[in-house]
This record gives sequence, C-alpha cells and structure tokens, in this order.
Amino acid sequence: MQNRLWLLGVFHLIVRWGSTLPTIYAMPPPSPVECNSTGCTLYNSYGAWGDRKDCQAPNVTYPTSEEELRLAVAYSNRNKLKVKVVSKFSHTIPKLACPSSNSQNTLLLSTAKYNSSIEVDTENLAVTADAGVGLRELIDKVEDAGLSLAAAPYWEGVSVAGLISTGAHGSSWWGKGGAAHDHVIGLSLVVPAKPSEGYAKVIKLEAQTPFFEAAKVSLGVLGVISKVKFSLQRGFKRSIRYNFTNDSHFEDIFMDHAKNHEFADITWYPSKHTAVYRYDDRVSLKISGNGIYDFIGFQSNSIVISKSIRATEKILENARNVKGKCTLAATTVGSKELIANGLKNGVIFTGYPVVGHQGKMQTSGSCLYSPSTDITTTCAWDPRINGLFFYETTAIFPAPKFGDFIRDVKKLRDLKPENFCGVDIYNGFLVRFIKASGAYLGQSEDSVVVDFNYYRANEPSTPRLNQDILEEVEQMAFFKYGAKPHWAKNRNLAFLNVQQKYANFSKFIAAKKQLDPQNMFSSEWSDEILFGKEAVKGDGCALEGQCICSEDRHCSPGKGYFCQQGLVYKEARVCRYSPSSSFE
Repeated sequence: MQNRLWLLGVFHLIVRWGSTLPTIYAMPPPSPVECNSTGCTLYNSYGAWGDRKDCQAPNVTYPTSEEELRLAVAYSNRNKLKVKVVSKFSHTIPKLACPSSNSQNTLLLSTAKYNSSIEVDTENLAVTADAGVGLRELIDKVEDAGLSLAAAPYWEGVSVAGLISTGAHGSSWWGKGGAAHDHVIGLSLVVPAKPSEGYAKVIKLEAQTPFFEAAKVSLGVLGVISKVKFSLQRGFKRSIRYNFTNDSHFEDIFMDHAKNHEFADITWYPSKHTAVYRYDDRVSLKISGNGIYDFIGFQSNSIVISKSIRATEKILENARNVKGKCTLAATTVGSKELIANGLKNGVIFTGYPVVGHQGKMQTSGSCLYSPSTDITTTCAWDPRINGLFFYETTAIFPAPKFGDFIRDVKKLRDLKPENFCGVDIYNGFLVRFIKASGAYLGQSEDSVVVDFNYYRANEPSTPRLNQDILEEVEQMAFFKYGAKPHWAKNRNLAFLNVQQKYANFSKFIAAKKQLDPQNMFSSEWSDEILFGKEAVKGDGCALEGQCICSEDRHCSPGKGYFCQQGLVYKEARVCRYSPSSSFE
C-alpha cells in the first residue's frame, strides 16, 4: 500500500506539473561524441549501447561546409580509413553509426557544425538544407516563408540527413504520405572517387537519376549526405481532437480512420481496453487558433520526478508487482486524457479542437532546448540522471495483415490483461500510417506502423516482468506476419533475414557497390542490421534480443526464466518466468 500511495503521488504530481505550468526548458543533452587523450567515443542519447567500447574512433572531424566534408572523405579514402557519420543527435537504437571494432582505422565525421544553410525556394515550393540542419530549424524557416513541410516524425531531435537516412516518418496515407523521405526531391552525396578526381566527389541526385531511390533511405552506408531538398506546400493549419474510447473493433476500422483523416493515428492501451483515435485534419489558415503539439513524453521533466518513476519501476519489477504496474498504467492513461497528450490551445489545453499552424502541430521535443542552463529538468530518458530506460520495438505491416496481428494480440491480452500494463505505462501501442514508396529500403505498399516501448533493466543479464508476453508480440509481428523493422529502432532479432523482406534489396546493394566499392561507410554493426545477421548464441542472449532462445541458458534459468513456446503464437520461443523451476 505504501508503494502504491507513493506511486500515485508521483503521477499526480506529473499531471499537475504538465497541466498547470508553462513549458519548462531542459538542460540540453550532451554531445554524442566525447573525446579524451585516448580517442573518441560515440554515445547513444538513451544510453542504449551498454558497452561503449564498441563505438570508438581515434578522431572526430567537424566540417562546416560541403567542401570541408568532401576533403574529409578524400582524406579517409586516401588513407584507407573507414568513415561513420554522426550528427548533433544520436537516437538510433541499433548501432548503425558505430565504427568498426578495428577503431584505429576509423574516422568519425560529425555534421553538428555543418548546419548554416537553409534555402527556401518559394516560387518552386522547395527547401534545400545542409545535412546537419536540425528538423526544428528547418520547419521554422519554412513556416516563416509562409510554407509548410507536409511530413515529419513526431520527435524533432534529428538532423535532415539523419531524418531521411533511417526512414523516419509521421502518419498519413494522403498525398505523398507520412514518410519524410518521400518528400525528398533531390540530395547531394559525397562519395569516394579516383585519385584523378581528388579521392572524393559530390554527386547530385534527383528523381529519375541513378542511385536516387537508393540514397533516399541509405542507413549512412552509401556515402555522406551533404544537402537535402524537400518539396513544400502552401502554409496550412491542422485541427486535432483525441477520442478516448473502447478498443472494440479497432482492428476492423483502422483503415477507414486513416482514409478519413489526413494525419490520423491510433494509440491502443491493451490493458485498459482503450483505443485513442486522433482526428487530425488540414484546415485553412483563416481558422482561428495558435495551438501547439507539445507531446508530454518529449517535454522537460523534473529530474526528481524522472528518477522517482524509474525507482518505482525497479521496485515493482523486483517485487514482480503486476498490480502496481497496472496502477501506474491507469494513472498514466488518465493523465494523458486530462491534458490531451500534450496538445495546448496556447499555454495550456483548454478544450477541443486544438487548431494551430502545421509547423507547431506536426512534431515536438521541447526537452531538447535551453535558453540557459537549468540543472533541475531534462528529457526523462537522459542517461546522466538514471531516469527512464526502455526498449522500443517498431514493426511495419502491409496494411491487409495488420488487423489479424491485432486480433492475435487481443487473444494474448485476453488471457491476462494485466500482463500489458507495463507497455501501457509508456505509450501503449502507437499506430501510424505510411504510404507506398519508391525508395529501395522504404515500404513497397501502403503500410501500418506500430511502436511500443517497455521497461529495460540497467543490467543486461536481468530479466524483466512479463518478458515472455512482449517477446511473443515481437516475434508474432516480425515472423508470423512478416513485418519489417524500423531501421532506427528495435532489438537485433527484429532484423533477422530482413533483406528478404525488400523486393529492391538487391538494387540497393548494387548501388552500394558502385558508390562505395571499398565499403568505406560500413562496419560490422551496420552490416549486422542491413543483412539481418543473428549473433552467436550464448548465455542470456535472448534477454536483450540478441537471439531467439532455443535453450534455457539463452534466458536466465538461475532467476527462474526458461525458454518456452508462445501462448497464442506457438512457434514463438520466449523467456518465461517459472518460479517452481527456479534454481534460486
């Protein structure tokens, strides 16, 4: 009871904090690259990379112009160095940007200072930006010109090159769709060249030119993106309303929802039998309203609160307290409904609909910014404060298969709904929509994307509460229904045999061989993802998604977790807690 009261107090404080105070700016995140006398290390912004020794290089260089960037690639080519490009941000969960383990032959190339140019072409409805320009800077510049970028991810802490390299997206089946790379109409790429060409050159790509569809989603392995050109639209506003309702039949009506609303999405909280439909449509600039979307998960959080939430989660995990997790889930969902998940009519949320300019409604990330150093607040997942620490699974389904997936998850949920409280503490299952794409590593048909986050232990060898349930959902998505993984998210097992899921994968590899014949921009870490290689199986490998268990030792038999079949998807192999069999 004492834990429950503390837990409720924490979340009531969060509700009051989010609903009564103006936006609080956080201390900015640290640079993802840190150097000392022995070399440089690339860090993930969530602390997701456990062994930082994997991501080291002797040096990092910070070009400020396209020519400096070309010279850095030329130097690397001439000296037979590997190159990995990083930006001001570092949000990919897979180690795509990690250098080779032979780090002495690697150069980190950061675009953090290559961000000075944003050229808006109002006549031709286009904008061209340096690779290191942040998404928020780009959007604000475009909006100042009376124009709008139609598609962007919900999180704005990305560079324009990183944005397209990993297939980042918002949500829409309308027009060109919700994927940012499908609004790219040109880009420049720095690639190795012959000595007579100066060891490196800049090639400009646009629709119908060779390599364009390969370069739109490149994972950073084709070359170094130097410029990105997006198509724009005349400025517009959006009107948004959330409908919290019962989840009955949502697996049957999701397509109609996507077709009826331009920027529709659905958030599903399985343990609460609740589906939240986002009615999100374009409206005229003449409609009054200066609303913003300041998603509560991306707002600045008190460090004390973030640490308290994490401490509460650990207590519940260690005590195997499912009811406590459900209390957290109920409070979380209730608070989101109360404050409209971060929508604000002005300073606070006062009622639906919330109407605002596209640039203020499509993406958010206020915890990134700080007018002055404030050591009391930051992003909730900032690894410096021991706050939230989580996995993120993102599966991309051909639209016709998604309904059956949800039906299976509901069968699993109905066996014991409280098993899903852990995922509902975060953001439930976020369902978004992206359109068919010509990009070789994009989606070949209209697709449905589902994201879900869940607790991750600080120690990789520590199993988690209800581990088997989300492992079954994960395997159901990627193996029973053949979903594709989001390139910038997921545990490694999601990428197994991924190349077989892309009809144009061979075209992408052919483009890579021509643009980067020496594999200058690849490492074993990016190859692990691109080619879907399973790690060597060992003790505990299934706990962090490095393998699918086939023996008990791949789980944690000493802590009572054994490799067993799924409850609904019988072909799944998951780590399930069996206390009567524990060695403890």
